[in-house]
Amino acid sequence: MLIAGILLYLLLTLGVGILASRKVNSSQDFVLAGRSLPLGLSVAAVFATWFGSETILGASARFNENGLKGLIEEPLGAALCLVLTGRFFVRPLYQLNLLTLGDFFRYTYGKRVELIACLLMVPSFVGWIAAQLVALGIIFQMTLHVSIEEGIWIGAIVVLIYTFFGGMWAISLTDFIQSITIIVGLLYIFYSFLQQTEWKTILQNTSSQYWDILPSGDTISIAEYFAAWIVIGLGSIPSQDIFQRAMSAKDVQTSQRSFYIGAALYLVIAFLPALICLIAKSQFQIDFHENNIQTILPAIILQRTHVIVQIFFFGALLSAIMSTTSSAILAPASILAENIIKPNFLKSATDKQLLITLRISVVVMTIWSILWAQYFQNITELVAESSAESLVSLFVPLVAGIYFKRKTQLSAILSMIVGMLVYIIALIGETKIPALLWGFFASWLAFIIGNCSIFGK
Repeated sequence: MLIAGILLYLLLTLGVGILASRKVNSSQDFVLAGRSLPLGLSVAAVFATWFGSETILGASARFNENGLKGLIEEPLGAALCLVLTGRFFVRPLYQLNLLTLGDFFRYTYGKRVELIACLLMVPSFVGWIAAQLVALGIIFQMTLHVSIEEGIWIGAIVVLIYTFFGGMWAISLTDFIQSITIIVGLLYIFYSFLQQTEWKTILQNTSSQYWDILPSGDTISIAEYFAAWIVIGLGSIPSQDIFQRAMSAKDVQTSQRSFYIGAALYLVIAFLPALICLIAKSQFQIDFHENNIQTILPAIILQRTHVIVQIFFFGALLSAIMSTTSSAILAPASILAENIIKPNFLKSATDKQLLITLRISVVVMTIWSILWAQYFQNITELVAESSAESLVSLFVPLVAGIYFKRKTQLSAILSMIVGMLVYIIALIGETKIPALLWGFFASWLAFIIGNCSIFGK
């Protein structure tokens, strides 16, 4: 029944994605769903932005190891990102009527900055996509009894097919179905687990420090605490997948509302896997330190629950990961086609040719990510590799481009390059202060220096 349920779900997803291709008649349809999504579809798209492998498999286990502090980066920081985007970035960006975030850097700073920004942006998605593909590989290994490598290919091919044909329309429609599956599935599992124990017993089995969300007083702890809040909270704002969701809504008011509602929904539902793990830990006396952090929750569901609960769980898990994977593939593919290939190799391309280029770019990004996933099969490492890069290189030029009266091409270039270089050096040097903080502050300093009037425009 479980295998049949998973296969049926995959076929349904493929069908919806292929049907969505009927709505794709232009590059704007493919990248931004024609800027026509109503509130319901827009909220589902925003909610599904990061609800992937880290939310269900990673954050839940970290919660059981570190308490609330383990959830700062994800989901608290992710929800913060959605709120900040809705409040400070959606309106000014929506009014520019751009296709990609790379277009913003060209519009604000010029073509040279656009190229550098996009060359930094595209590779930053590979680790994120690969992490989702590894998670799909783990799921198919546990349920379909294939190897992780074979599972990665199965998941990648399914996501590739509906993204290739339907673009953002396919992502939006499948996100809507997948979001309902996620919410219903996790609520059902949480309720069924809660019926088997008392909440009072769970609280008695956890120390008071478990619910402490504030850092300890030493400098390193405070720096790590701050870094956890901003790595996604700020770092994911200058991201093409966030940009696409903001620009796909039918108007700016709908876009802003979808970010606020999506953030609230995300915060509530993202806590459910963590609480489910907490209940399981209390009820089944599981030592999370002695188990694989990537598979502990699926293993509990497979070993300790009825097949109906398993179908709900794996349906929700597949929904979460596939929705994240599809949008993560389309985002860099859009940048690659629109901002790197088109202006440098297809300057006189028609919209039909751009649409073909977009679809080829989807294939390229998928294959690149499959190879990365085959080589690095640790979800946490893959996410960590990609999560800080946009923070140290793109966040400052984006904020300054919107809100600073004076901004120069030199200031943007220095900010991106210096921030990334300092971040890499700090990573190699294994500094006690998190590397992303060194890169983040270096990016601000470089922008300020480059923005000085002595350097001209």
